[in-house]
Amino acid sequence: MDAFEERTRRCQDRLAAVGADAAVLFPSTNLFYVSGFREEPGERHLFLVIPREGDPAFVAPEMYDAQIRDSSWVQDLRLWADGEDPTKLVADLADEFDLRGGHLLVDDTMWARFTQDLRETLPEATFGLASEVFDDLRVRKDDTELAALRTAGEVADRVSVEIRELGEEAVGMTEDELADEIERRLAAAGGDEIAFGTIAGSGPNGAKPHHRHEDREIRPGDPVVLDFGAYVDGYPGDQTRTVVFAGDPPEGYEEVHEVVREAHEAAVEAVEPGVTAESIDRAAREVIEEAGYGDEFVHRTGHGVGLDVHEDPYIVAGNETELEPGMVFSVEPGVYLDGEFGVRIEDLVVVTEEGCERLNDSPRTWEPL
Repeated sequence: MDAFEERTRRCQDRLAAVGADAAVLFPSTNLFYVSGFREEPGERHLFLVIPREGDPAFVAPEMYDAQIRDSSWVQDLRLWADGEDPTKLVADLADEFDLRGGHLLVDDTMWARFTQDLRETLPEATFGLASEVFDDLRVRKDDTELAALRTAGEVADRVSVEIRELGEEAVGMTEDELADEIERRLAAAGGDEIAFGTIAGSGPNGAKPHHRHEDREIRPGDPVVLDFGAYVDGYPGDQTRTVVFAGDPPEGYEEVHEVVREAHEAAVEAVEPGVTAESIDRAAREVIEEAGYGDEFVHRTGHGVGLDVHEDPYIVAGNETELEPGMVFSVEPGVYLDGEFGVRIEDLVVVTEEGCERLNDSPRTWEPL
């Protein structure tokens, strides 16, 4: 049994536990998680139906026949041609799986036109969201997932070092040019594609937590927030460092960077099984508040990372979820001084039986290498 089939069987166990009769998935990370088949959402009906018992089945356009068979362990394909009505296949499958009056969990990201077709085809069924099952399944990563995440972390580490080694060469580059250079190096280091919009925020732009990049030139002494990552086998890297490539940083920068570094370390050291997600946020926030920058820490301390760059568990006040081995999330405290500069340091960590393992290990200092 491969990893995808094993996940499907665990999904079926969860369906039974929550009283659902089937999950109906749409092209999404959930579909890839259980089938191994990856596709972007499109205008054609493409579903994976996972009944509580037995083997799942695809309802798919016939053009996907070879792709699905080559990538997925699922062998039951109900194919339709352009010009045919795919909802007839859905109705036939519902009869075979006895789902017409059942409770079906649909992908949270399924487009409204497809959920509406399901409701019209199966008017006696009731519907819920697949997250009721998948959030619990996906929050703890298996060995295959952790291997991909470790490799993605290594890719980010390598590029982080290479970019810092630019030193004075980075001065005069625009943020756009630096982001392009980062993305080129992520591909050269083994990344499949960038995981999210690369952040290269220099000087006052670094004080905007989700600033991407623009045509501002990097100047001597500018703190530059660098937040980037690449997918490896479907799993993303996500790392942030704040560096000064050359010149003297602005007044107060070294103090702020040290506060953020200490907050980051305090949060990482607090990670272990049984503690709550909110306690990790509190560990970082207390350091920053004690230093007088509490109002400038304007976001949560972290987010889960897996097939989606942002997923459970969220490391935020009010989240009483207890950490368990296999959970992976970011630790990324930051301080942002409007109009001046920002500082953020981020690593991904995986909870272990005794504490945590960092998935990033590039230098966290601000000086160039």
